[in-house]
Amino acid sequence: MELPGLGEHCSERACRRLDFLPLKCDACGKVFCKDHIRYDDHKCSSAYKKNVQVPVCPLCTAPIPVQKGEVPDIVVGAHMDKDCKYNPAQQKQRIFTNKCLKPGCKRKEMMKVVCEQCSGNFCIKHRHPLDHDCKGSCHPTSKA
Repeated sequence: MELPGLGEHCSERACRRLDFLPLKCDACGKVFCKDHIRYDDHKCSSAYKKNVQVPVCPLCTAPIPVQKGEVPDIVVGAHMDKDCKYNPAQQKQRIFTNKCLKPGCKRKEMMKVVCEQCSGNFCIKHRHPLDHDCKGSCHPTSKA
């Protein structure tokens, strides 16, 4: 017994295989077998609608516009040579820049730790007024 309503023929002229699990191209809408479903395999005329890639500069991570027919590698290379905003000095910025004001201490912190009484910047170890011999307006009565 033959089931004429099952399956569809591949839209590729050279193939025309009867496929019981046909695949529909999301760009052109035609039906293909598994061997011709990729855009390149059936020379899809509507592939430009779906097969869009935006290359990103590996240095500055900016998206690079590529016109139809241009080679992305060449366009990205030209961007790197002319328009790239990459700054290698920016990569080497120091994180720990807040130096402790306690005499003899060479520690640096990522964030400022400011004393409420003398407004000095100190490390975690010397942050309390009694730990850095605070010259502020009032002294606490006990160590924290």
